[in-house]
Amino acid sequence: MCETCCVREREFWQLLEEVFGRVYGRSLSRDQRLTKLHDMTVVEALAAGCEPRVVWNVLCDQMDIPDTRRWGKDHNAPPLPAA
Repeated sequence: MCETCCVREREFWQLLEEVFGRVYGRSLSRDQRLTKLHDMTVVEALAAGCEPRVVWNVLCDQMDIPDTRRWGKDHNAPPLPAA
């Protein structure tokens, strides 16, 4: 269903809080359905084994977060997973 892990989940949660704020980010992770990931929430997608980078990009796309804000202040976009 989802790709294997490449970005650490810990980094995912750090970015979520940095970009969306702690309270709103945690709420999004439980409530926002990700249409490109079979309508799973962030929490469900990560539990199902989806790669955190994929979940992050899907969430940011769905929430219209531009690339300039997507990776936070001190983060670089991780490399794309191997095809």
